[in-house]
Amino acid sequence: MKTKYWLLSLMLLVVVALAACSGGGEGDGEATDSTDSGEDTEDTSGDSGESASEGDSSGEVVEIVYARGQDSTSATDELIKAFNESHPNINVTFREMPSDTGQQHDQYVTMLNAESAEIDVMDLDVVWPAEFAQAGYVLELDRFLQRDGIETGDYNEGALSAAQFNGKQWAMPKFIDAGMLFYRTDLVGEDEVPQTWDDLMTSASAIQGEGSTEFGYLMQAKQYEGLVCNAVEFIASYGGQILDENGEVAVNSPETVAGISKLVEIANSDFVPGNINTFTEVESHTAFIEGQSPYIRNWPYQWNLANDEEQSEIVGNVGVAPLPSGDAGSAATLGGWMTAINRYSENKEEAWEFLKFMTGPEGQKISAIHGGLAPTLPALFEDEEILEANPFFQQEGFQNALSNAVSRPVAPNYPEVSEVIQINVSKAIAGELTPEEAVAAMEEELNAVMQ
Repeated sequence: MKTKYWLLSLMLLVVVALAACSGGGEGDGEATDSTDSGEDTEDTSGDSGESASEGDSSGEVVEIVYARGQDSTSATDELIKAFNESHPNINVTFREMPSDTGQQHDQYVTMLNAESAEIDVMDLDVVWPAEFAQAGYVLELDRFLQRDGIETGDYNEGALSAAQFNGKQWAMPKFIDAGMLFYRTDLVGEDEVPQTWDDLMTSASAIQGEGSTEFGYLMQAKQYEGLVCNAVEFIASYGGQILDENGEVAVNSPETVAGISKLVEIANSDFVPGNINTFTEVESHTAFIEGQSPYIRNWPYQWNLANDEEQSEIVGNVGVAPLPSGDAGSAATLGGWMTAINRYSENKEEAWEFLKFMTGPEGQKISAIHGGLAPTLPALFEDEEILEANPFFQQEGFQNALSNAVSRPVAPNYPEVSEVIQINVSKAIAGELTPEEAVAAMEEELNAVMQ
């Protein structure tokens, strides 16, 4: 029981950092006039208090489209199946977006900028809500929350506030993430788990080739948002930062150079795949569950995937620990995903019903059990079925990994900031720039985009 209460307290403390990822505190007075006026004229057709599924007795089935990135687990299918069965007047179909979050973001922006209604509900990375709200792409949810009596206080405060902008709620938190080290327990003893990045390099090199492994370590090093997450972890573990607490560029420091240097050293080592600069979560988690490596840096869903008997060759042989430490300790990029409604959807009431289900207790339980996703409703960490499916939620390694979480740079124009980081870290990995040159270039380019 003490463990459960300790975990709840820990989660409440950690997720405060999550709010920084979305820029939720940046928006006072920044929403465009068109966004505000558009929100006031939206047709909710449900102010009478009836939900779409309860109020429509005509038998007509409304089709809505839900978009998110690739899901290698069964969670999305199970969510849609459960919703469709319980809402006979609504039928949800799934549109798969790119697993590369940058490509996913750009496709959303292209679609929404054209005021397209081809999707109704969409998942957003934790750093997108403020941008999408300010652009007028997503629907304000406060009226629905109030009408249906949704207790927002039941959610992690930080996770909830990550989708707030200009005093309004633009999305609901679906799950939270933090980067973690997963390892093969049949190859690595609990007392042998690397504590530092140098330890990891030594262990990965020594174990490579054992137990049919081909590599020693897997990460995400393609030029996309996942590389930013990895870079933030290396930089923070050596005491560096990209922007300071005031939003000022602070990237050019010996500590940041040390972090980037270690990332580059590992990415160019003999124990990672030779094409590691093409690896996203999909390529890395696939190699891990196929038994190709004793170590991987990934998000919590990796546990569920690695223990899926239908696709994993390492079931029952997976442990979790905080990422290795640099000179300043261990650091994990804190993330998560939100769900929002397309402002241009022609089926807003039905879209809300699905969003409410997916981000509510029943939907988050399905996501946790079938997808290994950490809930944003703290009470679910006491659910026996969730803990049975995800015993690592109770493990010290998982708890410590969350406690070491740090946010990505907080900026209203985060996509531009991310692109600067991606490009220059990629050049450093490719040997086109030294770590020192890459950091100096980031400083100059970030100062330009932050003006």
